[in-house]
Amino acid sequence: MASIEDELLLRQLPHSVEAEQAVLGSILFDVRCVPEVVDQLKPNDFYIQQNRDIYEVIYELFNYAKTIDAVSILEGMRKNGTYQDQVSYHYLLQLLDATPTASNVKEYIAIVKDKTLLRQVAETAGEISALVQQGTETGQMVLDVAEQKFHDIREGRTYRGLIPIASVMIDVYDRLNELALSDSDIPGLPTGLVDLDRAISGLNKSDLILLAARPGMGKTSMALNILLKAGKTSGKTVAFFSLEMSREQLAMRLISSECFVDNKNLMTGNLSEEEWLKISDAVDSLNNTKILIDDDSSVTVADIKAKCRPIKDLGLIVIDYLQLMQSAGGKSNSSENRQQAVSEISRALKLMAKDLNVPVLCLSQLSRANESRSDKRPMLSDLRESGAIEQDADIVMFLYREGYYDRDSATPNLAECIIAKNRHGETRTVQLQWMPEYTAFDNIDWKHSEY
Repeated sequence: MASIEDELLLRQLPHSVEAEQAVLGSILFDVRCVPEVVDQLKPNDFYIQQNRDIYEVIYELFNYAKTIDAVSILEGMRKNGTYQDQVSYHYLLQLLDATPTASNVKEYIAIVKDKTLLRQVAETAGEISALVQQGTETGQMVLDVAEQKFHDIREGRTYRGLIPIASVMIDVYDRLNELALSDSDIPGLPTGLVDLDRAISGLNKSDLILLAARPGMGKTSMALNILLKAGKTSGKTVAFFSLEMSREQLAMRLISSECFVDNKNLMTGNLSEEEWLKISDAVDSLNNTKILIDDDSSVTVADIKAKCRPIKDLGLIVIDYLQLMQSAGGKSNSSENRQQAVSEISRALKLMAKDLNVPVLCLSQLSRANESRSDKRPMLSDLRESGAIEQDADIVMFLYREGYYDRDSATPNLAECIIAKNRHGETRTVQLQWMPEYTAFDNIDWKHSEY
């Protein structure tokens, strides 16, 4: 029968006393290995409190470019209140005696990091188990939480506490330097619509962009235009999730937009020899992009996140459209429950954009409220089952075409992209050219002869 001491040892989280001591001993033996250690290990990687106290002092001394030796370490421990008379001094001597050389410090670091990883896995497994035992969340919700936590461990993002502003400034400075060296005058992915790019600064990382309009205004067409432009020019992978149209229909629309062949001719197959050549070139061009299409009509935000997370160099996610999505809890029939579900979906979309660090362009339907007004241009209050949609979105854009309501309009193919919310700048209206035969939008000065 195991003793109480043995049982307590078994309950301890994974760690290696010898490896932790060997890392500290290597530093004392040869201070030249400090940069390598500091680059790989943080104080929380040390499980034994005494070892962590010593490493915190070393870490601080290194950050302030101060001398690192036994004397300075002991003095630092006195300032931190972790120094114990005689005990700390003798422990440093013990570390030196236990480490004859610093040449194996890489192996010692690897062991300490592996034990940290095992502790994180054990802690996360415990948290998930406790969540299951509570019985307050659905299985899908628990699965989503588990996936997120284990992904954070894999990406080294488990610690999300308060950090000094100086650390953030380093990232900001690097971003500014990256923008300064860039040839583009917009920081985000281009939409291909020049005036729109200038207004919203392109599609920026972690942004949730909402594109809303009444049926028939061209939401999907504009989304596909943006997808095509981003896929062709950014070199990144772009993903389109369609809950309404099949992948074959989407491919047809992309081909039409790419080669300027009348969409009706594509649908009927009534194509001239010249049009066949254009289609062949368009297919070759599309094959060279990294555009991914998913037409699962029952997809959830958790599904999208799970599908997109493994994608390397992901640049953009497009979703068509919000009201067709299911919440993690499944379908909701009542209007009150549906409004709550849509609000949860919009919040989850914003969190996904932030977590994956990519722009998420989501299409949305509008209510019929604008139909009863003399000026039928959409407003934020027209968002269907809006809830928190307008609050979660960084940018809200509406599509409006006067020619849709007035067939005798002098400008039937003039479209307006109304930027009703913009966290990166002003709200304004951008004029676009609607090309119905190609189901595509272009800049207002577009001329067919230029192509």
